[in-house]
Amino acid sequence: MFGPVLAHVKFRGTIRERSVEPYLEILSFVRKKKKFRGLLWDVSSGGGDAVASEDLFRAVQRVAQVKPVVATIGSSAASGGYMAVLGAQRVFAHEESDVGSIGVFIPHISVAGLLSKLGIEVELLHHGRHKDAYQGLRPLTEEEKGKVLAVARVGYDSFIEMVARQRKLPVPRVQELATGEFWSGKQALSLGLVDALGDREDALEHLSKLTGISPSRAVQVSPAIPFLRRIAPFLAPGMSDEVGLGLRRAVEETLEDLVVQEGRLR
Repeated sequence: MFGPVLAHVKFRGTIRERSVEPYLEILSFVRKKKKFRGLLWDVSSGGGDAVASEDLFRAVQRVAQVKPVVATIGSSAASGGYMAVLGAQRVFAHEESDVGSIGVFIPHISVAGLLSKLGIEVELLHHGRHKDAYQGLRPLTEEEKGKVLAVARVGYDSFIEMVARQRKLPVPRVQELATGEFWSGKQALSLGLVDALGDREDALEHLSKLTGISPSRAVQVSPAIPFLRRIAPFLAPGMSDEVGLGLRRAVEETLEDLVVQEGRLR
């Protein structure tokens, strides 16, 4: 599609470093290319890794610094998924969307009891008083639980400050909301966590008004990686990584529009 267009980028599923990496590249691509006059950031995620979630937030925020960005929430934008939409200038949600879950948790699973029942003894030889604490082979002491909670507190406070800043809410108000629970999209609107109720088409119409670009000129921008994965089974053993990298570079350098998959939004 020639001429100015609107980028539509979908993110679905759990937020992990590996799953996020291609989207950081795409968001940078959309930010730098003048043909993209605005971004529809389409998210449905229950969250995931804190650092990867912040990476998405910052990448979207960088796009929003140079062109309009409207986010639309699918079934869920909870925890890191909610963080990921905070970089947009306007956020849409369905009435039934799960929104929020502002909080942080660090799981610790101890298999000591199970190992004992199986008659398995494990010795960890280590230097550092707490080096064996987080291997899941014994319960944490109260001191160690406190240390983990102190680490989690840093991320929790940072999340609260981010929500307060991006949503223009007082920090004490966000602290009241940061209970880890989620709300429906309708409740989230009344709480100031989203800007409007509507579906993807409504969000696209709003982006069209901001940019002056027709909704019919929205194109879906997807990672090139799935294409490489599709051809990998046909490559000789040991060739997939090298050939895949070469193909990717060729696509990026000579046919960059291949990563832009045209399609009207339905």
